Amino acid sequence: MKLRRLPDAELEVMKALWDRGPDTPRAELGAALEEFHWAPNTINTYLTRLAEKGFVSIRREQKTNLYTALVSREAYLAFDSRQVISRLYGSPRNFLAALAREGLEREDLEDLRALLDDLEGDPLE
Repeated sequence: MKLRRLPDAELEVMKALWDRGPDTPRAELGAALEEFHWAPNTINTYLTRLAEKGFVSIRREQKTNLYTALVSREAYLAFDSRQVISRLYGSPRNFLAALAREGLEREDLEDLRALLDDLEGDPLE
């Protein structure tokens, strides 16, 4: 499945599903999204769209639908991060340069160096 960027509202639904895990009942999902004051039909529309896009599975059990995220939070965040960096900055280097111009704290720089060392497997000294 080819991932695509989700609209903010659909992303909020996915976040609620990720937090609750597989086979989340519709009522539990509605309660988790209560802060948005969406009508039940609006939530159903978002869930249908997410299922059509391959992000969510819907399983009917007795009189309720159970929803499961088919795309992990980690996979979506990695995809979305790459898309944002590519679209806005062109490359990770340009993104970090923009951050640096705004003044990264020393602790942030040390965290980035440690992350790069971990990813590279060969610590820079």
